[in-house]
Amino acid sequence: MNSISKLIIAVVLSVVLFIGFLFFIKFRNENKTLREMISRLEAESRIAEVLVTKVEYDELTRRNFTTIKFLEYDSQDNSLEPRYFTFPGNIIQFQSLVIRFDDLNIKRGDRLKGKSAYLFWKIFMLDGKNTQEYEITKAYEVPEGYKINNAKNSFENGLWEKFWIYALHYDVAKSKGIKNAQIEAPGVIFIPGMLYTIKIEHDGGMRIDSKPLPTILRGEKIPK
Repeated sequence: MNSISKLIIAVVLSVVLFIGFLFFIKFRNENKTLREMISRLEAESRIAEVLVTKVEYDELTRRNFTTIKFLEYDSQDNSLEPRYFTFPGNIIQFQSLVIRFDDLNIKRGDRLKGKSAYLFWKIFMLDGKNTQEYEITKAYEVPEGYKINNAKNSFENGLWEKFWIYALHYDVAKSKGIKNAQIEAPGVIFIPGMLYTIKIEHDGGMRIDSKPLPTILRGEKIPK
C-alpha cells in the first residue's frame, strides 16, 4: 500500500470519526435537553405551609374549634406575614385560581409561563348553611406574594386584572397559550402535630403534602 492510499484511508477514518463524534455530541445534547424538559414538567414549588396552633372544645356548641397558621411564600420563596384562621371543625379547604400554560412553555423554561400560575382566593370549611370562609386575596387585586416593589400601579394592576380574566374566561385564556384555567379547592383534615405543605406542580395544580413535626418541637412554644 503506497503512501497516497494510506493518506486517503487516514483521511476517510478521520472524517468517519469526526462525523461519529458530531453524532455523539448531538445525541448527548438532545438527551440532556430531553431530561431537562421532563424535569421541568415534573417540577414543583412550595407555596405555603399550614400548622394547627390550637384546638379548643366549645361547651355551648359542642364542637372543636381549630385554629391554623397559614404561611404563604412569594415567588422568591420568601415567607409573607403569617395569618391565623379559626374554624368550628378541621376539614379545611383553600379556594384557589390556577392557570396551566401549554407544555411547550414549561419545557422551554419560559420566564413567565414556565410553570403554573396561581393565587389563594379564600379559605373555607363547608358546613351547609353554616359554611365559614375567609378572604385571602380580594378579586382583581394584586396578591401579596406577587407585588413588585417600585412597580407602576397601572402596569401591575393590569397584569393581575388579566390573570382573573384568564382564570374565569377560558375562551380568552386559550388564545394566550393557556392550556387550562380553573378554580381549585384542595383541602385535608388538619390535626395537631403535623406540618402541611401546599405545593404547585409546574405543569399542574395544587396539592397538599403532610408530615409529622420533628419530635423535638412537640409540646414546645417557639418564641417569635
